[in-house]
Amino acid sequence: MLATKPYLTQADVQKILTAADQHAAKNNWAVTIAVCDDGGHLLGLARRDGCAPVSAYIAQEKARTAAMGKRESRVYEEIINNGRISFLSAPHISGMLEGGVNIEVNGFTIGAVGVSGVKSTEDAETAKAGIAAIL
Repeated sequence: MLATKPYLTQADVQKILTAADQHAAKNNWAVTIAVCDDGGHLLGLARRDGCAPVSAYIAQEKARTAAMGKRESRVYEEIINNGRISFLSAPHISGMLEGGVNIEVNGFTIGAVGVSGVKSTEDAETAKAGIAAIL
């Protein structure tokens, strides 16, 4: 028998984007919020007014890195900062900065949220606020 796993619905994606956007608005943060599936494919994106255009790219890459790595993107930043700079040459991974948070349900990473636009700890806080809306 094949295994089954949970997945993000479009309704889930909208809840995440809305909750993360509300968190950012409450703190007056101009950020971009990206939600992707477990394969790193973009499912939704919201860019708040005043946010730097490059944040749309960075948020997607943070989400993609967290989803495909099945861990927060912060982990890769810590690995690099601790001297394992070879990670900088890892193929197809460019979001190795704090702010990407994987979404785990019943032991499965079903996707991730990436945020860019403010301090990296605030990016991660915003991503977690979005995820909390569905868990």
